[in-house]
Amino acid sequence: MSDLLNSFKISATALSAHRMKMNVISQNLANAETTRTPEGGPYRRQMVVFGSNDVKEIPNGLQKYRKERGEKEEIFSPFESVFQEEKDKYKGVEVKKVVKSQEDFRLVYNPSHPDADPVTGYVAMPNVDTLTEVADMIVAKRSYEASVTSMKNTKEMIIKALEIGRQ
Repeated sequence: MSDLLNSFKISATALSAHRMKMNVISQNLANAETTRTPEGGPYRRQMVVFGSNDVKEIPNGLQKYRKERGEKEEIFSPFESVFQEEKDKYKGVEVKKVVKSQEDFRLVYNPSHPDADPVTGYVAMPNVDTLTEVADMIVAKRSYEASVTSMKNTKEMIIKALEIGRQ
């Protein structure tokens, strides 16, 4: 049962991380035309960097199960096969940091714009590509949906396990 609860925890970390990614993408899209920021200059695209985090030690029940079956350090559960770096811990995902893109700004000729260079007439526009942001949003949304589905399936397994336990 504790494996199933750890499954919830792993999925919850993914939900949180992808929600943060969708928020950052939304912020990028909202500022795709912002030419003046408090820091000065145009808005810089932000990107989310994911990393793994420890969720919880593998429960003693799993280690006991391995010993009863005579298994060594071979991979047993689907959760462990995903996290082969350290077979003694479950891993989840977390947002390690949000970084600003160092790509060059787009230059658009618009001499009537208040932020245009007085000599050349070009305006430095944010380095946000709307098409890239929308594609990233779709990927983040699908990943979020996959985590929700994983949680629903885990819930169904818990319910079935409880029904079996009552019989």
